[in-house]
Amino acid sequence: MKVIDLLERRRRNWQELEQLCNQLHGTRARKLPPAEVSRFGALYRAACADLALAFAYQLPQNTVQYLHRLVGRAHNQLYRSRRFEWSKWADTLLFEVPKIIFRDRCVQVMFCVFWGLFILSAYLAYSKAAWPEFAEQVLTADGSQNLEEMYKNPIDGSLRTGDENMIMAGFYARHNTSIGLQCFAWGLLVIPGMLVTMFNAISLGSAFGYMARPEVGEAGDHFFHFVTAHGPFELTAIVLSAGAGLRLGLSWMMPKGLTRKSALVQAGRDVMPVVGAAIVMFFMAALIEGFLSPSAAPYWVKMLVAILSSSLLGFYFVVLGFPRGLVTPQRQVGGGS
Repeated sequence: MKVIDLLERRRRNWQELEQLCNQLHGTRARKLPPAEVSRFGALYRAACADLALAFAYQLPQNTVQYLHRLVGRAHNQLYRSRRFEWSKWADTLLFEVPKIIFRDRCVQVMFCVFWGLFILSAYLAYSKAAWPEFAEQVLTADGSQNLEEMYKNPIDGSLRTGDENMIMAGFYARHNTSIGLQCFAWGLLVIPGMLVTMFNAISLGSAFGYMARPEVGEAGDHFFHFVTAHGPFELTAIVLSAGAGLRLGLSWMMPKGLTRKSALVQAGRDVMPVVGAAIVMFFMAALIEGFLSPSAAPYWVKMLVAILSSSLLGFYFVVLGFPRGLVTPQRQVGGGS
């Protein structure tokens, strides 16, 4: 009886909490003064305690159901999703994300690995003096011949319609993203992730170097006419995907005092900006590859797009990401700082 009397005396608090919920639910009154927000929180916690008592002492079902609905409604109001605020999102995308990616040691490592092997492979495939059979060993004789055959015709935009360009843009988005997913997924095992990234860097670099050979002729010109515009976005996305995968792999291998599951979950939150940037890069590359790359636009136009894309990437990741003043150290898991 004492519990019933106590809950009856608290009925006024329930009614007050219900009124506040009604006020918050209204379209015109979405905000409360600070004092009422504090009062709302106190009433919500008290209602949770009352609901626990009602369950424990098996009070009438209608009272339990009422409290259950009230607590659920108050919870939804208290923890409801905030409205989209452009200013906060702009601040996050333009200032926080570039700094997170710029300071990520795993991204830095994969950047050096990928571009180091890409440039080295391109040089070895181009030069017949350093390693005469390098291109043929990497691409195979059939592969290099197929590459020349693929680009033997000029890039004049006459082979595709607008609808076909849209279809191909979707195909490129799926194909390029699959490469990034391979680097990301195998990164969970660290060594396989490194090998997949190295394989892609060597293969792509060899293709670029081989097609730049003078004896390849017009096929090489057509190749660069096609790949120049979308290359910066696509290759940057691969590097970001590989860096995110490496971060996850190192997190569970070196949890640093956490359980492996907790370390992996925490690292998953840390790599979200990197993964998001990679998705945007793949999408931009697919649009350019689907519409501009196969078009009859002059090569200088495509080169200009590549220069502008590279400048934009450099400004975003380096200029905006470079730490200025006192920077709070980034929380890292499993290697890095």
